[in-house]
Amino acid sequence: MNASEFRRRGKEMVDYVANYLEGIESRLVYPDVEPGYLRPLIPSSAPEEPETYEDIIGDIERIIMPGVTHWNSPYFFAYFPTANSYPSMLADMLCGAISCIGFSWGSASEATLVALLAARTKVIRRLQAASPELTQAAIMEKLVAYASDQAHSSVERAGLIGGVRMKLIPSDSNFAMRASALREALERDKAAGLIPFFVVATLGTTNCCSFDSLLEVGPICNQEEMWLHIDAAYAGSAFICPEFRHLLDGVEFADSFNFNPHKWLLVNFDCSAMWVKQRTDLIGAFKLDPVYLKHGHQDSGLITDYRHWQIPLGRRFRSLKMWFVFRMYGIKGLQAHIRKHVQLAHEFESLVRQDPRFEICMEVTLGLVCFRLKGSNQLNETLLKRINSARKIHLVPCHLRDKFVLRFAICSRQVESTHVQQAWQHIRQLADDVLRLERA
Repeated sequence: MNASEFRRRGKEMVDYVANYLEGIESRLVYPDVEPGYLRPLIPSSAPEEPETYEDIIGDIERIIMPGVTHWNSPYFFAYFPTANSYPSMLADMLCGAISCIGFSWGSASEATLVALLAARTKVIRRLQAASPELTQAAIMEKLVAYASDQAHSSVERAGLIGGVRMKLIPSDSNFAMRASALREALERDKAAGLIPFFVVATLGTTNCCSFDSLLEVGPICNQEEMWLHIDAAYAGSAFICPEFRHLLDGVEFADSFNFNPHKWLLVNFDCSAMWVKQRTDLIGAFKLDPVYLKHGHQDSGLITDYRHWQIPLGRRFRSLKMWFVFRMYGIKGLQAHIRKHVQLAHEFESLVRQDPRFEICMEVTLGLVCFRLKGSNQLNETLLKRINSARKIHLVPCHLRDKFVLRFAICSRQVESTHVQQAWQHIRQLADDVLRLERA
């Protein structure tokens, strides 16, 4: 493909993308094919000779689209938003053209791991400075990290990868980690000769969008010289709105903070942002300087060399997408996007509360509503199966204590009140069927 054909095909692709997004409402949000459907539709080996662009484009609808879950559909209410906007897509094109290897952050999961590894190195060096006879292995076997029992599974995985034990702190009635429970675990572990060193506090948990108490947990972490990492992957975007900034109270106690603009800030996947209080904590853990990566400015203090701040050497050029989106939406446009989603979540909450057969399981703070039919877990599992089998909308569940709960997350940039209303009517109709069968 030469430049001339690229111009022509590029314009065609923009039209295809625009048509896809404008017509996404008419597509099944959840695919009706079975795993493995793709295998008989594609050849067993790559083509020997070049194929035409028309054939490839034709196969997108014939082969690829039938297996896609359309995350940008206004009927996608599962997980959390996956951000999408035209400015970000344009910037993505430019990122692909420039093709530079950036050194920005990976995912929220990786941010947790990076923070844990940096904290591990920091505490080992501190203890060895005070007691040179201590070996790294002797310290490692006693290290303990903590998180709420509502933390994302990636937090536990960080402990596994980092080779340290991770203990989950029981959350309170609002599914938040509180000082009393953390302090109890710390005292018990210190009495057993263990070394607490790292705490993950979540703002906006995946299960139910609960918020750990930074104002309670933060001072304990500072007093005990434990690294405090904040995982705000979803909720962090909401803090651009002044009315939600109180949820961030206590952030001054944190050593690191992460959120994902690709979830709710209209920046296409992937784009995750992390801050650290002391950059030397990361550089001290990860810095290596092979001669082929040395450059004349590395000791000048004029640049920040992010290759020392993370595990991989290279990343995609994500900052350009943020630059486009921030400039073309402005703070007011981004705030309006967040507020619209929150308003729609409260609208859905109001609809649920009007039906005495259902219950709300968690206070609605941002764009997530946790609800269920009053009754057994089996009843709600059956309802969810009916919902997803019908493929008109898509939901995923969670467990809150011993309850099986349905999650309704406002996700799509294109979702409107009509979609929420239609989704609720669909859920009610399926609930009628499920309850009728239970009574039969």
